[in-house]
Amino acid sequence: MKRRYLELASLTATVAALTAIIHVVPQPASVQVSAAEPTATKTPWGEPDLQGIWTVERLVPLERPDGVTKPFYTDEEVSRLDRERSGKSVFGNGVREERGSEADVAGAYNSVFTSQRRTGRRTGMITDPPDGKIPPPTADARRRASARTEARRGRGEADSWEDRSMFDRCISRGVPNSMMPTIYGNSYQIQQGPGVVAIMYEMIHEARVIPLGNQPHVGSAIRSYMGDARGHFEGDTLVVETRGFNDKLPYRGSSPDLVLVERFTRVAPDKVEWSVTFNDPATWARPWTFGMHLTKVRDEEGPFEYACHEGNYAMFNLLKIAREEEQAAGAAAAAGAAPRQR
Repeated sequence: MKRRYLELASLTATVAALTAIIHVVPQPASVQVSAAEPTATKTPWGEPDLQGIWTVERLVPLERPDGVTKPFYTDEEVSRLDRERSGKSVFGNGVREERGSEADVAGAYNSVFTSQRRTGRRTGMITDPPDGKIPPPTADARRRASARTEARRGRGEADSWEDRSMFDRCISRGVPNSMMPTIYGNSYQIQQGPGVVAIMYEMIHEARVIPLGNQPHVGSAIRSYMGDARGHFEGDTLVVETRGFNDKLPYRGSSPDLVLVERFTRVAPDKVEWSVTFNDPATWARPWTFGMHLTKVRDEEGPFEYACHEGNYAMFNLLKIAREEEQAAGAAAAAGAAPRQR
């Protein structure tokens, strides 16, 4: 745990330093470069301007569904899917019929979080391979997955707080998960300063500080949850390469040798195209890429405070119930009865 605390402390110090830098640099509104190119805005120091608060496309699966061969739905198909999903809650809590604190709290993640969810036009996020599917895992990836399963054999999902995910423990969602669509917390703020870009995620309030230029990555012995990112501009596109991940947050079973390449391109005044390419020969048979649009939102729409542990009894209750089940099983065994199954 000490190493984790040091990592988080280091991240906090870095973000504080970046905030000081950005506050020193004047941050006027973007200047228009060309009337013929309304989306080509620049920062005062001449870099493409990606700043703002953005949100992602929702209700779009990562992989294209079986039987669907086209990359986009028609407007009519999107409307039909929205009607079919209307009133359905992700967690089965239903639409919030009443108003007020008691009704809001009782439903936990109810429609106050999900009412804004609308179907995107993409049939799936994956753009490469052309079939819209994740490439098959390698033999090494299957071996690692089997080893993880074997290591947990005989243990429950709540034998210890360490059995819960980093997300459950409010530590990190990792990259690119921190920016992937989910039921709530889908706001992201991009800020820029000369030679640096920062992305702050609403979920868990993580931040990535991305140096720009030709600086080398840190040494391979230094690894972290969010990896080590380095960026540069190719025309109007911000290209970010991230490597140096630890083994605590593998994305879909990825190895610590994963190399992510993200591209951010402003394609309209209120749209940024974001794509991510995964290159990990130890995990997948070939590189693969997914993409989506980020849509600009008003400042008051997020990011909201993410008080992950405040009033959150999930971890406590998971462990408490697990201990109660173990005590009940022990009492039943002592009485000669069949133990209760989890």
